Amino acid sequence: MEPLIREIGEIAPLTTFGRVVGVRGLMIEVAGPLHAMGVGARLAIEVGQGRSIAAEVIGFQGDRALCLPYGALEGVRMGCRARVVALDGVVRPSPAWLGRVVNAMGEPIDGKGPLPSGPEAMHLRAPPPPASERSRVGDPIDLGVRALNTFVTCCRGQRMGIFAGSGVGKSVLLSMLARYTATDVAVIGLVGERGREVQEFIEDDLGEEGLARSVVVVATSDEPALMRRQAAYLTLTVAEYFRDQGSDVLCLMDSVTRFAMAQREVGLSAGEPPTSKGYTPTVFTELPRLLERAGPGRVGSGSITGLFTVLVEGDNHNEPVADAVRGILDGHIVMERQIAERGRYPAINVLKSVSRTMPRAIPAERRPLITEAKRLMATYADMEELIRLGAYRKGSSPEVDAAIALNPGFEAFLKQGKEEQTSLPAGYDKLQSILSGIDSPFGNGSSLA
Repeated sequence: MEPLIREIGEIAPLTTFGRVVGVRGLMIEVAGPLHAMGVGARLAIEVGQGRSIAAEVIGFQGDRALCLPYGALEGVRMGCRARVVALDGVVRPSPAWLGRVVNAMGEPIDGKGPLPSGPEAMHLRAPPPPASERSRVGDPIDLGVRALNTFVTCCRGQRMGIFAGSGVGKSVLLSMLARYTATDVAVIGLVGERGREVQEFIEDDLGEEGLARSVVVVATSDEPALMRRQAAYLTLTVAEYFRDQGSDVLCLMDSVTRFAMAQREVGLSAGEPPTSKGYTPTVFTELPRLLERAGPGRVGSGSITGLFTVLVEGDNHNEPVADAVRGILDGHIVMERQIAERGRYPAINVLKSVSRTMPRAIPAERRPLITEAKRLMATYADMEELIRLGAYRKGSSPEVDAAIALNPGFEAFLKQGKEEQTSLPAGYDKLQSILSGIDSPFGNGSSLA
């Protein structure tokens, strides 16, 4: 009864409304009882014929509230009534949402009928659990991708960023993680995605089995900035709901960069000054507020393992959003165009990728194996140009000779098809076979002895 009592208390006794007094670009100016229109309040702008446009208050200027719409502005005119419908955005997830595809408002878009609502309203912009009440990250989690399992091992409740330029294979890697990661529930946010890719991702990449345990939140690139921003908030809110039910949740978001771009549009519309590369100060305030919501829950609840893609503009991994996100998350997975161009997918550079929980996640008996493999891969990377030019003479260095001999095996190990899955123990065993010189389907090894 408590959720119901809280909601009854939030019902306004009167209908409050203002009037549209100006439209500038996508900005709608509303005059009226400003005391009832706090930042974040939801308005319904009535445009006639029983139709209304949802909008959100993002700021104030003088005696006017500044609002951005959740849809197209067609039909908005001077004097339209702007009715206050909520003081904050809420959503009511339920277990029936599994297997469904929804938009940023929590409305079904998969043609499977109405979406049942849960009994409790959850705030879209809820704060993360207090740091003092959070449990620690859990045991290593099996991601099903051997390059990550072996060299960038993650734990339950960890948050990782996948950094890559456009066309390097982020979406395919994300689909592999959605299908193969050993969790109870997956919540997938497609923020600012190309419209044609949504069905391809759901049908081809995710598949029926993956969709059955997932909730997919979609806001395509043609939708207004508020919809794209809210898709990110809704993704974390749904993940928090299942976490509070005791489930281990995998939260995937593609991409954080498009969330930041949407927040930049909102900030510029509200009159914020542009700073680094045009991003407004609120972008760097909202990023940690969003990303900190993932992670371990309170003691006794579930966890949210977050994997967030970051689109690095111009393959610059130090651009403002990438730099900010890298400092917030618990590690980063770097995907490089040069690796993709030579046909090795997923195009993960394991030498530049870091998992901050990896030291505690690797079994003690496996640590020398990982250390030796990375040392040899780093040796080959340092000498790669000389080797390709033919400037290195075999026999000059036993270590370089070993790195050259084992490189084909390492490359085959790191390469993995979309339909292929490798468990954590199997990945260690296959890497051990390469280092031991045992013939394997990954290429010829060479003994280090």
